[in-house]
Amino acid sequence: MTSLNLCRWMAAAKRLIAILVISLTGAAARAQMLSVWPVNIFLPPGQRAATLSVTNSGNSVTGIQVRAYAWNQKDGDDQITATRMVIASPPLASIPPGATQVVRLVLRQLPQDRESTYRVLVDQIPPPAEPGVVHMVLRLSIPIFAEPRIRVAAQVKFHMESHIGKVVLVGINSGLSHETIRDIVITTGDGHKLKTVSSSSPYILAGTTQYWLLETQGYLPQTSEALQLTAHALSGVIHQQVSVVMMP
Repeated sequence: MTSLNLCRWMAAAKRLIAILVISLTGAAARAQMLSVWPVNIFLPPGQRAATLSVTNSGNSVTGIQVRAYAWNQKDGDDQITATRMVIASPPLASIPPGATQVVRLVLRQLPQDRESTYRVLVDQIPPPAEPGVVHMVLRLSIPIFAEPRIRVAAQVKFHMESHIGKVVLVGINSGLSHETIRDIVITTGDGHKLKTVSSSSPYILAGTTQYWLLETQGYLPQTSEALQLTAHALSGVIHQQVSVVMMP
């Protein structure tokens, strides 16, 4: 892994899917409570539409803006770009306290030979400024996975890279669908248990590579070791032997 890629996956490990944006306008703090359902949207083959429910659990009216983005990954980093392939209706809404707004999401074009991935951002619109008040607004990011008519699957292979005292697990997905990887544990030949940093992204999109920083507590595996990975994925429990690559 190059030094540039090392910086990228270390930055990616610190990302949060839900981003809390704070406007520092005073000493007091006020926030609205928003929740969404579902937290992941899956469109099976041939399905173009889904709904997203946004609930305001606060005690006053709140506004939201809903926007769709194409979602890809590069060097382990999520990238989103504005798209017209997903229509959100309504794109703007005002939600009374205790009420739920249903947002309809429509895919303009069905995927052809691989899974298409998008993200829907739900941004809370800040209320008018008040003297001496900090307004906290929420941004929620919901993934959309749209399957093509042909049968597709993820094909993820793992290896480890050691670089300047850091050890990284690398997952390469050569398949045509995403995979979700959680609860990763790597067992060394002498019984050490290596786990990933908890904030690492669990997603590996089709045709991409993902990186997980490992908590080694000073232990550095050698290239001659036989390491065994276990993890939970959408496809079931993964058991895979991994090799170690020493990077310059």
